[in-house]
Amino acid sequence: MNLKEAPEGQEFIIKNIETDDEELNAFLFSLGCYSGEKITVVRRMKSGCIVAIKDGRYNIDNQLAEAVIV
Repeated sequence: MNLKEAPEGQEFIIKNIETDDEELNAFLFSLGCYSGEKITVVRRMKSGCIVAIKDGRYNIDNQLAEAVIV
C-alpha cells in the first residue's frame, strides 16, 4: 500500500520508495523519508496529504505519496 491509500492517524513503517527519479528520491531522503522510518498520514487533502516524519510535518503531493510504500 502507498501513502495515498493509507488511512489517517495510523503509524506505518516505510518499506520502499518506488521511483526512478534520483532527484525525487534525494528530496524524500532529505525529509527523513526512507526505508525503515516511521511515517503517519496526519491529514488527507485533494492534492496530497500532510505526513509526520520524525519531529516534522510535511505537505506532500499525490505523486510523492504514491512513491512511498508502507
